Amino acid sequence: MLNLPTELLRTFIKAVDLGSFTRAGDAVGRTQSAVSLQMRRLEELLGAQLFERGTHRVKLTEEGATLAGYARRLLALNDEAVASLRRPRVAGCVRLGAPHEYMASLLPTILGKFAQSHPGVTLEVTCDLSKNLLERQQKGEFDLVIALHDQGQSDGGTQVHTEPLVWIGSVDHARHEQQPLSLVLAPPPCIYRNRILQTLGRLDRGWRIAYTSSSYSGILAAVRAGLGVTLLAESTVPTGVRRLGEREGFPEMGALDVCVHGSRENASEAADCLAEYVACSFG
Repeated sequence: MLNLPTELLRTFIKAVDLGSFTRAGDAVGRTQSAVSLQMRRLEELLGAQLFERGTHRVKLTEEGATLAGYARRLLALNDEAVASLRRPRVAGCVRLGAPHEYMASLLPTILGKFAQSHPGVTLEVTCDLSKNLLERQQKGEFDLVIALHDQGQSDGGTQVHTEPLVWIGSVDHARHEQQPLSLVLAPPPCIYRNRILQTLGRLDRGWRIAYTSSSYSGILAAVRAGLGVTLLAESTVPTGVRRLGEREGFPEMGALDVCVHGSRENASEAADCLAEYVACSFG
């Protein structure tokens, strides 16, 4: 059975997250040519092409995207095992800001595993809209922020995942068939809200805001009650809702980038450790 070297996987993920072999080399302490050799070795081990050739920015093939998901989980498990056994353990308090929908879906599991492997770290978690979190981080309120961005606009954060966007509606009502389209939205500056209104405006499609809530649970309750439709990152779509696509007359909405933002003013070993763990756990 083939064993994949973790040093190759770590360099691979750095290249994916940072968008270039040169920056990945800086992150892992290797030259650009050494990173290229590592990636060629990884491709030879797997017998698969992982990167699209001839592109200025690192772009994954379908096989590369598949490996990225597995690699993040393997590295997260590796780092969890190492952190749980190494002494001294990382300690301190990390003030984390994250969008509501991720705290209700993916992050509880990720943070739970992190807490088990780093019992000396205390987490203070605050939920808000991505743009609000980043503004508050600039004021010194957070050590680490997980935020959603339009693709290619990370604002200095490290991209850790790309999320396809999905329309959802009620399974018990047909409000999605009515015109004008009834929407369930968060208030500004919600990135989902901006994407919906810009797209519908470009398509000259009629709409009305039927319900506004700043909480993920409030938005889901309104959608399930049939008050309207909304847009969510695919990994945060819960059970008990109807996914809506082109067959139901809903346009393709593209994707968003999930980025991790550290704080230069409040950098700490605990915050850096959590940032690395979150980055490796997504996907």
